[in-house]
Amino acid sequence: MNTLKMFILAIGCTTAFPVMAQRYRLGTVKAARHEVTRLLDSRPDSGALRVVAPYRKAVDSIMSPVLGESEVAMTADRPESLLSNFVADVLREASVRAGKKADIGLCNIGGLRSTMPKGIVTYGDVLEIAPFENHLCVLSLSGKKMKELMEQIAAVGGEGISGAHLVITTDGRLLKAEIGGKPISEDSIYTVSTLDYLAEGNDKMYALKDHLSANKTDIAVRDLLMEAIRRSRDEGRKITAKIEGRIIIQ
Repeated sequence: MNTLKMFILAIGCTTAFPVMAQRYRLGTVKAARHEVTRLLDSRPDSGALRVVAPYRKAVDSIMSPVLGESEVAMTADRPESLLSNFVADVLREASVRAGKKADIGLCNIGGLRSTMPKGIVTYGDVLEIAPFENHLCVLSLSGKKMKELMEQIAAVGGEGISGAHLVITTDGRLLKAEIGGKPISEDSIYTVSTLDYLAEGNDKMYALKDHLSANKTDIAVRDLLMEAIRRSRDEGRKITAKIEGRIIIQ
């Protein structure tokens, strides 16, 4: 039987005996982080190497300069992690460039795309951690909106935060929130140092969109991280971070 006859028969069968559409329901969804690091280069493809060879020298010259050293390897995770604590601290400290030190620093776990290595830290390492064109943005929020923000952080299981303490439940409810060791007052105005992406209400940080004022700078977040690492190096220190109970799950 030739192809044309088979095609005609297939149409006839479809017309005479229409196939009932199958219906599916979603069972489960599982998510995981898969980091693209130099560990994947243990068995490189020879063909790929030939393609990138003309560009490799130029790229390596940009990515390889050493910024400093890290005392520990830092990963990003919820509810609290070494890398997110480090980045949130850097953001909070950097807020002085916009006028004064912020009450809290805030970064999103999803925006931290790699691990800070233990030992030597290069320009390329920071670029892998913060590959996006995000810039420092300092916002003022009412106490009411700050409470909403803390509830939204609890709902996603935690984000990188500095200057605050949260107690949340496993199902994403906020049990307690303090800033500077004190409960949030709805009559107060708070300052948040974050990135412009979150300031627009992205990553479910909707309360940030309802800010009272915003100072969006032209300072790239990755540049702030590099400066912090260089500054520690110049002072004879390695960068580090600790798990401090900033966000606790009960």
